[in-house]
Amino acid sequence: MILEERPDGAGAGEESPRLQGCDSLMQMQCSQLQSRRARIHQQIDKELQMRTGAENLYRATSNNRVRETVALELSYVNSNLQLLKEELEELSGGVDPGQHGSEAVTVPMIPLGLKETKELDWSTPLKELISVHFGEDGTSYEAEIRELEALRQAMRTPSRNEAGLELLTAYYNQLCFLDARFLTPARSLGLFFHWYDSLTGVPAQQRALAFEKGSVLFNIGALHTQIGACQNRSCAEGAHRAVEAFQRAAGTFSLLRENFSHAPSPDMSPASLCALEQLMMAQAQECVFEGLSPPASMAPQDCLAQLRLAQEAAQVAAEYRLVHQTMAQPPVHDYMPVSWTALVHVKAEYFRSLAHYHVAMALCDGSPATEGELPTHEQVFLQPPTSCKPQGPVLPQELEERRQLGKAHLKRAILGQEEALRLHALCRVLREVDLLRAVVAQTLQRSLAKYAELDREDDFCETAEAPDIQPKTHQKPEARTPRLSQGKGPDIFHRLGPLSVFSAKNRWRLVGPIHLTRGEGGFGLTLRGDSPVLIAAVIPGSQAAAAGLKEGDYIVSVNGQPCRWWRHAEVVAELKAAGEAGASLQVVSVLPSSRLPTLGDRRPALLGPRGLLSSQREHGCKTPASTWASPRPLLSWSRKAQQGKPGGCSQPRAPVKPALPSSSKCPGWL
Repeated sequence: MILEERPDGAGAGEESPRLQGCDSLMQMQCSQLQSRRARIHQQIDKELQMRTGAENLYRATSNNRVRETVALELSYVNSNLQLLKEELEELSGGVDPGQHGSEAVTVPMIPLGLKETKELDWSTPLKELISVHFGEDGTSYEAEIRELEALRQAMRTPSRNEAGLELLTAYYNQLCFLDARFLTPARSLGLFFHWYDSLTGVPAQQRALAFEKGSVLFNIGALHTQIGACQNRSCAEGAHRAVEAFQRAAGTFSLLRENFSHAPSPDMSPASLCALEQLMMAQAQECVFEGLSPPASMAPQDCLAQLRLAQEAAQVAAEYRLVHQTMAQPPVHDYMPVSWTALVHVKAEYFRSLAHYHVAMALCDGSPATEGELPTHEQVFLQPPTSCKPQGPVLPQELEERRQLGKAHLKRAILGQEEALRLHALCRVLREVDLLRAVVAQTLQRSLAKYAELDREDDFCETAEAPDIQPKTHQKPEARTPRLSQGKGPDIFHRLGPLSVFSAKNRWRLVGPIHLTRGEGGFGLTLRGDSPVLIAAVIPGSQAAAAGLKEGDYIVSVNGQPCRWWRHAEVVAELKAAGEAGASLQVVSVLPSSRLPTLGDRRPALLGPRGLLSSQREHGCKTPASTWASPRPLLSWSRKAQQGKPGGCSQPRAPVKPALPSSSKCPGWL
């Protein structure tokens, strides 16, 4: 109600009590909201305590039967935690489940819960590695280490939007930089990465940084599923955003399945990732159908539009049938939530019945159309094996024939919707999802009402058998790779120098400071390249040769100024400005590596270049084929994805000097 201002001020006395009443109502609603948040936090704390106790028992016991029982309990605890966190997220975001400001009711989707992890201390191993291998004071990099730890802490609880995706991808990109700079096939950081399985809640730990990268990539896909599930799919724009999110999720799981192997947790096994990829594609196909469906109160009278909707619904049903077959088979059946399998089965029956409903609407309520506009029988319906002769138009021309065939399709629609309600009632978890039952029940009521409208008391003709509908879609969703470059930022440890030289895969020796003076012919050296600048040649007998500079050295300091990231022109200008007094240089000489170094080796050491993964090329960093210390890891980069590629895994070989960029400059002798 809008308060109107009266000229005589008579309304002024009435406005205050009304506003006070509104304030009291808002205070009461805020109090109720805070109470619900407090209750959810208490339940989360209780579940976390139960999980900690179950986890300790799981690690302590060696009895297989006890471990199976504890693993089952952990799966229940993990499911409860995911539900509670989703409810808390909805309260914090002011979202009421199932309501998006529209009267249209949509079928609920299946979002994945994020993998959870424990806190991690990067400080000790990184400081030791910086001191041992890079020859610098590890304590001077405490700011960078704190930034890395803060980023990891923040990505544990990302928001359910694009900002959360950017946070996860930013941390993933930093892991790629860490992999390229600090790790070799024979060296790990010595850290245990703890992650909980998203499906079962069972803890897993591993020293390999690949496990950390794979878990973060899994969470990127899971967050895409949550973003897609919370969209308002009752409008075309929301349905399109949901399709995009589920396609990104499918692409993320596909990327994870192709590039990681020997996962220590069931949710990252190839069978699980394949099932999740199929599930996301089916949900994307469902969103495509929802983007085409008109509101229930505005059923279209165009028979062609109804037939297209019928085939779209049949396509969704076919996708969910394939997903249900995958989920029902071992080993996926052993750790996939039962409620997910039941929901997929319900959706398969529901959308198959919905296809028959739309065909019935086309037969009974569709506006007349010319015969040339209608598709043929083979284009809409699946032919039985005994049928070999071509059929005519899909819709009969006689009204009575259309009514009889419409009744047959409505009968199959009603039977399918009743079967969906029966399957819904069999699952205890689904029985609590009132929204799903409301959607199916609402469609069943429409089908029954239409069937009663078509039924006649003097109709003694036996209803014909309605044929199955041919699945067809105008938009087939495809898996799309995640946008891993959207959270790309600078390397946190860029002060150590360019990765082409200053990484754990190379060995080098720091030389200097060297005092270089100018002779009659200049300094007697040639510089080339950028970041860092390379000494391409040294004239024998020149000032540079007398100072001990050699071809292939990299200049890292000029007159006390670090220049690892300087461009060619900047180094040349600094040397030319030195005058007769000369310049003080520090250089590094890349050395061959005769053996794989360890953290106990006090000499700087690095290996030669290894292969590149396609998923890392966009980050401009090199990733070794493996990042573990044990001979047979549990999780590794897949070698199959690298076969036949220039960046594939190869045998260790003696390092070569990094290739010079094609745009490197050679200004002549200095």
